[in-house]
Amino acid sequence: MVTATLPTLGAVIVTAAVDSINPCAIGVALLLVATLIKQDRKKDILKVGFIYIFFVFLTYLLAGIGILYALTSIPVQIANYVTVFVALIVIFGGLLEIKDFFWYGKGSSLMIPEEYAEKVADKMENLTVPAAVILGVFVAAVELPCTGGPYLAILTIMQQTMLQGATGIPLVAIGMMIVYNLIFVTPLIAILLFSYFGSKQVDEMKKWKHMNKARMRMAAGLLMIYLGWILLILATGIIRFG
Repeated sequence: MVTATLPTLGAVIVTAAVDSINPCAIGVALLLVATLIKQDRKKDILKVGFIYIFFVFLTYLLAGIGILYALTSIPVQIANYVTVFVALIVIFGGLLEIKDFFWYGKGSSLMIPEEYAEKVADKMENLTVPAAVILGVFVAAVELPCTGGPYLAILTIMQQTMLQGATGIPLVAIGMMIVYNLIFVTPLIAILLFSYFGSKQVDEMKKWKHMNKARMRMAAGLLMIYLGWILLILATGIIRFG
């Protein structure tokens, strides 16, 4: 067995940065600001947008705490088997993302299911403050198939490297999840700020997203395969990060 040092905070930051450049999350944020501009409610972009983003952030954070609690509650005897299972899911998801680089949208993909995408579009029609709260929670939940792979992988790595033998979740783990999710929503905040200065920026961001969505998938796919590989070597005991 080889022992190595894992830069846990660095891994969290890099994973969150790649995960944040995600066509699902960016697409919904662009739809939100475009809808407000279309409704002549440009003045509401920051208020409604920041409420929406905060509840996306809060939902992901609470989901992460719940997942990490579940992982640390698994008996040691079966923990590694669960890690292998998670690793295989993450690697499979990474392969789907890479597939979309070459054949975007064909076959199975990690995208928001069509029926949920329609519901998101419907909820955009009446963007009050309470609706923005509901939308943030709803979108965070339905985006998980699209954005959850890297998050699940980094949570499992945190469990394997930091929390073995621990009771409960250390504050440092919660702090790292806060950092992860702050980075995850940073592009969404940038979209709000750029959009507030005029609708032309929204059109340009839509074009950028359309031109680069396949590259986003490739980056996410490579990251997920790498994280899955890390999980496999942790679970099999070939290497231990300490």
